Amino acid sequence: MGSAHRIGVVGLGFISAVYLETLAAAPDVEITAVADLDRARADAAAGSLPSARARSVDALLAADDVDIVLNLTIPAAHADIALGAIAHGKHVYGEKPLAVTFADAEEILRAARTAGVRVGCAPDTVLGTGIQTARAVVDAGEIGRPIAATAQMVTPGHERWHPNPDFYYRPGGGPLLDMGPYYVTALVQLLGPVTSVVGAGSRLRSERVIATGDRAGQAVRVEVDSHVTGILHHASGALSTITTTFDGTATQAPPIEVHGENGSLSVPDPNHFDGEASVHELGGDGWVPVPPRAGIAGTARGAGLLDLLRAPAGVGPRASGDIALHVLEIMTGLLGSAASGSRVDMTTTVERPPLVPLA
Repeated sequence: MGSAHRIGVVGLGFISAVYLETLAAAPDVEITAVADLDRARADAAAGSLPSARARSVDALLAADDVDIVLNLTIPAAHADIALGAIAHGKHVYGEKPLAVTFADAEEILRAARTAGVRVGCAPDTVLGTGIQTARAVVDAGEIGRPIAATAQMVTPGHERWHPNPDFYYRPGGGPLLDMGPYYVTALVQLLGPVTSVVGAGSRLRSERVIATGDRAGQAVRVEVDSHVTGILHHASGALSTITTTFDGTATQAPPIEVHGENGSLSVPDPNHFDGEASVHELGGDGWVPVPPRAGIAGTARGAGLLDLLRAPAGVGPRASGDIALHVLEIMTGLLGSAASGSRVDMTTTVERPPLVPLA
């Protein structure tokens, strides 16, 4: 098997636990360092990982025993941590979005190319059996030529469960940049790259009240649109309509539907790895479930990082920086269109990665 891939983790907040569990179970991975602005959190994480030492962020980025940095910081810090890691010759895999701004994301990939290192980025949920099985249906032509898709993410807001939800309502947050990557990445997986977008946005109220934790009852100022909707023009000719909102209560609509010439496809929640896809054929009697036929069954966050580490030389990771850059341009394009009232053309494109075999 060779030497283990040595990983340093920066950011030990809410999402880090599932990453650490996934990586700790991988036989070809060794977590050698952890860092967080809260040193107590870093010490606690290191105490549960025999191979890891708690370090400062700067020390971790420069460490000789770290080959790749897993960046789990808040979105506003994504670019600084990624660029710092790349400057020390390290590969990077980060939580979504790749950066808060498209310009910062471009800089990350430009620096990585110069340094000869790899960049990967969440979401990797699209590698599970849910989205991959849906894509297999599309690729096999079982609904005919895709014409349109709809995607909906409806929630009343993260302040209801998160003890420190401030960053969700600051630039770089909002429902589109927070939850949109799952849906937009899935749409790109299913229908291919996007050439232009049209968006609109609004916000329900100027403040949110934290409902849980030590800060319960405190108000958080809303600085971004909390409801964003838009239309994506895919290079294939298909049109996708997406809505992401922190201003709704609930929805009975499927997370994603794809409509083709010969049928419609119901796609499971792209925020999860598994889930059941179903097809309604033209002239059929109803929705028919599709058994899993592609994707990684029973996996969890961190699968995209393992895919990056195990990809052969010359083969790009499936949860790649290039896909994350295109997805970020789509989302920032929607926000820019919402502000200007004009269509925004994309400057990037991307090839869909190979279908993930059922495993």
